[in-house]
Amino acid sequence: MRVVATNSLVPGAVLAKTIYNENGRALLQQGVAFTPRMIERLRSFDITYVYIEDGRTSDIIVDSPLAEKTRMKAIHSIKQSFSNIHHSVVSEHRYVLEETGNELQEVVRSLIKELRNNGEVISLLSDVFTHDDYIFTHSLNVTMYALALGKELHLTPPKMEALGLGAILHDVGKMNVPREILFKPGKLTVDEFRRIQTHTDDGFEILRQTPNIPLLAAHCAYQHHERLDGSGYPRGIRSDDIHLFGKILGIADVFDAVTSNRVYREAMLPHEGLEILYSGSGSLFDQHMVEAFRRCIAVYPNGVSVQLDDGREAIVVKQNPYLCDRPVIREIKRDGTRGRDIDLSKELNVMIANCHLTSVS
Repeated sequence: MRVVATNSLVPGAVLAKTIYNENGRALLQQGVAFTPRMIERLRSFDITYVYIEDGRTSDIIVDSPLAEKTRMKAIHSIKQSFSNIHHSVVSEHRYVLEETGNELQEVVRSLIKELRNNGEVISLLSDVFTHDDYIFTHSLNVTMYALALGKELHLTPPKMEALGLGAILHDVGKMNVPREILFKPGKLTVDEFRRIQTHTDDGFEILRQTPNIPLLAAHCAYQHHERLDGSGYPRGIRSDDIHLFGKILGIADVFDAVTSNRVYREAMLPHEGLEILYSGSGSLFDQHMVEAFRRCIAVYPNGVSVQLDDGREAIVVKQNPYLCDRPVIREIKRDGTRGRDIDLSKELNVMIANCHLTSVS
């Protein structure tokens, strides 16, 4: 199978990976041939890409880092916790979250277990599903990226659990922000942006007052927008004044934000998101952590189309652990037929010049 953008999808292409909604219900089953109406519906759901069948890539495996059951439970728990806070008065927030705190801790333990048992680098590009609220899926994605980075940094099990809980709740303060501001498609006014910035303080206050939430988790909400050079918020603290968890969350949060569809722009591909992190490495983000994060993720996920520096087209076949920007690729010849597989970890004279989700004919 290979992945293509929905805006380049053509009628007759056959779906190779079932598309789910956030409740686990199949919207389109594997094996269905796309019609123009189906393609239009996918675009209306803000689905950026799909996996399609292709005889040249039938052996390519695209696995999710999470079991479907685990992902559904995580989304449900996040949605329940956040929604209960949204519909309660401020004085009740700590009690509302206390009721679901233990459930969220169990979710985090499940995520850590699956991450530990999964030897592959993280690629959330493989999870194709619709959602009705970006914050819920963003919270889960950020948790997966943060835990992967924490694992790479060799954090202890207790710290991993605290990091995971803080990551899953890092945006809980956004439940106090009016939705018309939170999901505004146009440019925010100065006052609207200041209102959004208050979610870090609000999240910290909610979490630090909740008895079964560790204080370290509260600092994830408080510091995930702080930056090394002091340009972040809410306090504008610098470098070593930012907690380890705040630095980890800053990287995970930005990467998922730029590689996800938003109301005001389309998603970037993983290699583009990584370039954003590298552009701020040493000034905004800890350079050592950015390098560690690069080892955790699939820079060029399985099934994506790439262009080599000599103009040849290819499709990514599989990953090379710890050399995530040097995967195994399959050449597509000029006549459209399958060429040879090239292991970029061994053939160092071959470079990937570009990555895209358009159709390779």
